[in-house]
Amino acid sequence: MAVWWLIALPVTGAAVLLLGGRRSDAWGHLLACAAVAASFCCGAILFADLSRRAAPDRVIRETLFTWVPSLKVDFGLQLDALSACFVLLITGVGALIHVYSIGYMRADAGRRRFFGYLNLFVAAMLLLVLADNYLGLYFGWEGVGLASYLLIGFWSHKPAAATAAKKAFIVNRVGDVGLALALMIMFTQLGTLSYDGVFVRAPGASEVTVTAIGLALLLAACGKSAQVPLQSWLSDAMEGPTPVSALIHAATMVTAGVYLIVRSGPVFDLAPAARTAVVIVGAVTLLVGAIIGCAKDDIKKALAASTMSQIGYMVLAAGLGPTGYGVAIMHLLTHGFFKAGLFLGAGSVMHAMDDETDMRRYGGLRAQLPITFATFGLGYLAIIGVPPFAGFFSKDAIIEAAFATHWLLGAVTVVGAGVTAFYMTRVMVLTFFGEKRWRPGSHPHESPSVMTVPMAILALGSLGGGAALAAGGTLQRWLQPVTNPGDRPEPHQAIPVWVLTAATLTVVAVGVLVAVGKYTSRPVRTIASDWASGPVIAARRDLFGDSVNEAAFMRPGLRLSRAMVDVDRVGIDGVVEGIARVIGATSTGFRRMQSGFARSYALTVFFGATALLLTAVTGNSS
Repeated sequence: MAVWWLIALPVTGAAVLLLGGRRSDAWGHLLACAAVAASFCCGAILFADLSRRAAPDRVIRETLFTWVPSLKVDFGLQLDALSACFVLLITGVGALIHVYSIGYMRADAGRRRFFGYLNLFVAAMLLLVLADNYLGLYFGWEGVGLASYLLIGFWSHKPAAATAAKKAFIVNRVGDVGLALALMIMFTQLGTLSYDGVFVRAPGASEVTVTAIGLALLLAACGKSAQVPLQSWLSDAMEGPTPVSALIHAATMVTAGVYLIVRSGPVFDLAPAARTAVVIVGAVTLLVGAIIGCAKDDIKKALAASTMSQIGYMVLAAGLGPTGYGVAIMHLLTHGFFKAGLFLGAGSVMHAMDDETDMRRYGGLRAQLPITFATFGLGYLAIIGVPPFAGFFSKDAIIEAAFATHWLLGAVTVVGAGVTAFYMTRVMVLTFFGEKRWRPGSHPHESPSVMTVPMAILALGSLGGGAALAAGGTLQRWLQPVTNPGDRPEPHQAIPVWVLTAATLTVVAVGVLVAVGKYTSRPVRTIASDWASGPVIAARRDLFGDSVNEAAFMRPGLRLSRAMVDVDRVGIDGVVEGIARVIGATSTGFRRMQSGFARSYALTVFFGATALLLTAVTGNSS
């Protein structure tokens, strides 16, 4: 089976839905679901084909055409051990989100257009991970940015949604500048944009060159994966429909930055400074996201902060090099299950509560929403890392890799695990336990099966996905041809693994107990006023991320742009206009000599002839 079918199917679905008009209103959502489900089936067949091959041969390459002849860049696709994992995640989780959306968007007048955008999003992400060169990746990268803009701002009649879409688009453009710069450096210094070409020629380049490429790629990853300092768009992006939040956070957009770093591993392995920067960004972001999550009352924004933190774990692991690439991808895959389930569960709660998102207006919903409670609860146990749920295996693997590198990194990951347990327990308690704090007229009810079945499937992934991936190093061995081809030895672990596991679970238990004690010991309505302290205000305002970006980047950028305008107006335009004025004045002087009177011209000719005659006579006499 051809690899290009993976992309062609959702592209076709998007084209029919977006260009076919209202004739597809009645069945467009079914076409969209079928397109992504068919793409998943194709991915499963290709995955089975790869799994039957020997490790060095686990790659399928297709060159479709040469799309930039002057640069000698082919439009090619590459399915290998790494991209196959993303294909199954994107299409598998994406298909479940599509099915869930049938129920969630049932009454929306723009449902056909919504499903067209979802198909476009999936197709762009598939192109991003299947391209065999950085230019193809860039094309998919920008496609994901466009689709996210359309989906976040889907309800553009709401000013908050329109503003959030613009913010996400602009912040991501900042990161995209980094990817564009990386491509320029690759082509000018290495002479190629293909993965194989870059990885072969990079060892012959200077350390400055590979470091510049690595830092530029990191900037791109920060934008797309909402890492510090380009994280401010992620919380606002919750203004889009909840299925969009699930797709962005679990299977597509925010995972793109992690994919870029892992795919570019050979470059980062040659640039220690760039790898250190990746680790720092991941460590800072996992703490920042966790702290922000503690103060959010909006259930979707609390989960968005959680995504920022969990992606920080993945980025930190990816920055550890070959020993961390595999565990970063493992956490990315398990996160895809439990975070998609958590967002869809949040959407089910909102569906039951008339689109209310404030958790202070929830409480006691476990009896009214038993399926949602059970599936959301499994996702909760997975994300906080309780054994034997998925997050326990993947997050603990990152903690172990961090401690093997430096004790400070390990401490950061353990603290992050404890804070994660705190804010996720807060979400559970405020939503499903305690007294009922519903608005008058609320009548919570369980979601229809078209919504609960995808939630149940994702809950099963949250339960057993981690054990399946970690068993006997299954995923590590599968990814080895891409992430660790040299079969390098693992770093020595100074602390026994069982000690790290026990310490981590103890910290997690403390976080759970603190949250339970805090949010069950007093009425929830008083929490906001009781927490009106400086640190909490900072957390509620996303640690002033927007203010920092405005002060550090936006205002200096405005001053720089205004200065450049002044230079252009006074300097460049002044020189050009000055030359024009000189020429104009000169021409005006010459024009005055053209009076139009014949006698004046005759007199001028007479004087000129006389001057010539005198010159000639004087010259002969001398």
